[in-house]
Amino acid sequence: MALVYFLRVEWPLLAAGAKIIASTGFLATAISVGALSHRFGQTIFAGLLLSLFGDLFLIGISEQAFVLGLGFFLLAHIAYIVAFVTFGTDRKWAIAAAVPITAITVIVAIWLTPSIPTDLLIPVRVYSIVIGLMVIAAFGARGAGASSLVVAGALMFFVSDLSVAATRLVHVSFPTIIWGLPLYYAGQLCLAVSARKPA
Repeated sequence: MALVYFLRVEWPLLAAGAKIIASTGFLATAISVGALSHRFGQTIFAGLLLSLFGDLFLIGISEQAFVLGLGFFLLAHIAYIVAFVTFGTDRKWAIAAAVPITAITVIVAIWLTPSIPTDLLIPVRVYSIVIGLMVIAAFGARGAGASSLVVAGALMFFVSDLSVAATRLVHVSFPTIIWGLPLYYAGQLCLAVSARKPA
């Protein structure tokens, strides 16, 4: 809430501080539930840590900072995919999720393409594919017995990225951070809690 407020009133230093605190919060949450004591939790923690670095770079407004942030989030999604696949995959769940997620990803790509600078076209498309695969992998893991929090977290992360795309690429006038940032942090917290140590 503080981050959204500081961004809306254009207090960049306070916004940067709020973002660092909030992003450190989901790492602390993962540690508090015992994520570092088992492989699934450790891999989720790696994704959270990479996300933290992505957040730090997205504090900047330059295209270079945006690309670096995109790169760290790409690695974060890959870490989540590895975690979900390592947990296990139910093919029926994964296939059922693949159809709508693929359709949404294609629709978003069509929407974004006219607004994407030529030099960012491939990175953005690769990122879109990977985050789509992350959501599909989350559903597959849920079908294999993972917590429903992995699906909730993956979906909220997926939708929150639309906020970033709308702001940084399409430059819509509506402040999408109002719903994008709360979804992002809620999603990361879901993933952090899903990494709790098995009983």
